[in-house]
Amino acid sequence: MGNAIDASCYIERQGKADHKIWYSSVSNKRFVVAQKILSRHTANAVLKQAGLPKSF
Repeated sequence: MGNAIDASCYIERQGKADHKIWYSSVSNKRFVVAQKILSRHTANAVLKQAGLPKSF
């Protein structure tokens, strides 16, 4: 199973509060990730935006 680093994702900049803006070269999208993700549904949505398979 891969992670964001393996999928050519990187932190682009700091967002508001405890969020970071990531960029995925796989999906060619920017997406927001919170410091603490409490829901598996949110985690799967972030993985989908990154172009990774759902894993939670």
